[in-house]
Amino acid sequence: MKKIWFYAIMALLFTGCEDFLDTENLTKKDNSNFPESAADAETALTGIYALLREMTPGEDGQSFFLTAELLSDDRFGGGGPDDRRMHAVDRLKKVDDNMFADVWKQDYRAIYRCNMLLGSLDAITWENEEVRKKIEGQTHFLRAYFYFDLCRMFGTVPLITSTEPVNQPRATAEELYALIASDLKTAIEQLPSNRYSAAGNAELGRCTKWAAEALLARAFLFYTGYYQQESMPLPEGTLSRTEVIAYLDDCIDHSGHDLIGDFRNLWPYSNPYTKKNYKYAQDNELEWVGEDGANVETVFAIRYSSKATWDNPWYNNEVCLYSSPREPASLEAIFPFGIGWGVGTVNPSVWEEWPANDLRREGSIMSVEKEMPDYGWGADKQMNETGYWQKKYMAVNAYNDADESVNYSRILYPEIDSDYQLNNTQDLVIIRFADVLLMAAELKKDAAPLNRVRKRAGLPPVTYSDEALRNERHWELAFEGLRYYDLLRWGIASEALSRQDGVKVLDNMVETRMDMGDIAQRLEVTKGLLPLPKTQIDLSAGVLEQNPGWGNESNLN
Repeated sequence: MKKIWFYAIMALLFTGCEDFLDTENLTKKDNSNFPESAADAETALTGIYALLREMTPGEDGQSFFLTAELLSDDRFGGGGPDDRRMHAVDRLKKVDDNMFADVWKQDYRAIYRCNMLLGSLDAITWENEEVRKKIEGQTHFLRAYFYFDLCRMFGTVPLITSTEPVNQPRATAEELYALIASDLKTAIEQLPSNRYSAAGNAELGRCTKWAAEALLARAFLFYTGYYQQESMPLPEGTLSRTEVIAYLDDCIDHSGHDLIGDFRNLWPYSNPYTKKNYKYAQDNELEWVGEDGANVETVFAIRYSSKATWDNPWYNNEVCLYSSPREPASLEAIFPFGIGWGVGTVNPSVWEEWPANDLRREGSIMSVEKEMPDYGWGADKQMNETGYWQKKYMAVNAYNDADESVNYSRILYPEIDSDYQLNNTQDLVIIRFADVLLMAAELKKDAAPLNRVRKRAGLPPVTYSDEALRNERHWELAFEGLRYYDLLRWGIASEALSRQDGVKVLDNMVETRMDMGDIAQRLEVTKGLLPLPKTQIDLSAGVLEQNPGWGNESNLN
């Protein structure tokens, strides 16, 4: 098969990864001598995890999470007048032919690292077989994770399972999801069944058997819903609903994960430094559970660092940066939140339709009218302004000893860079135990796990129905990157996204209405998938074909 430069370049990218290899000259490491030992394998695995943090290093915040949020009916494009990509994604349109080139390259770069490590394991002399199984299980999990992101965004993509630089056409959905299912089953079998312990968690941020069981359920639900199938393919045979339920039951019964007492204590606005001056946190006696051992609800998260610089800005959580209000006249006017780029303003319909007796509404959404009397509208030419901001992933501030409003991370970590663009350390939670319970409820058609989540929110039990399940997923998991793909797999995306049309917003202080165009037709033509980067189609010499609906100019924003 024809070789193409893209995959050759990925091999070079592996040797140029971040500081996880900085103990030796990187030019001495190549496929012939790395990894040679268990320690090398662990170092290579760390290099794969490092790529999880690179969620938004590309132009205009290209990332799976932020894109999924803007595509949903919960949030608008926002940003400023020049943020055309944000406005295009919100409407399922494009501004150029390479909008997601960075996402594509990032995911395949990570897949290459996974393939390289998996292909090297047999050449290592292992003194401890359990160490090998643990490294191998995590690597299979991570490869499945990256492929699942690609498959949800683009539908079908090339299936690469070796380091050979070949020009592959797109695999079928069955082939891709068979690999995802197989990788996750391998991870479940290889990883230890250690219960989560608040006291002994030295590997926070690493995937576990429980995370693999949960991600397999998420992939199963998406594949069977989106492709209208009863089971999920495997390389040999299929994976049934009954088997997936057994995995979720195992996670629920034996993982040690659980719901924390108060939903609002999951989010950093309830931290003790902010609470001193944040009436909402005081009135509700909130106490942030934090992101370390005491947080039994997080099953898998991407961990960020206090060591971000402009050489490695992705060490900090740029999702929070993108999702916070644009520069106001004063930080006091938006306290307890900090400065960002104003992307993803909240659709006011979410607030209006959310039951007022559900504590998660005010725990998830900042209403300017209720909480920010001095809020300055139109800051830095804010677009799609609604008076509502999501609370889960925003820059959170606190007053320091000098009475300055600064990111709470600057109080936790005095050494952190003072630039607001570099000091968001909040974890990005990929799987919460609440989601595990709701997936179990959906697969079993059983209200018991659903009502366990509702009870934590102070709500009465309900009888199971698809509508009740869908509402519960919406309110519990809002703004966590799941809503759009839930709508797609349920087959109700056209109806939900069309309701955004005509919603009143302010564009740089000018009152207007959201114009979604004929988004229902675009969803029908594109199937809700995004365009492959033209650079990759060109590099493939036509072996890759563009997704339907994206090869003409009618979809330009």
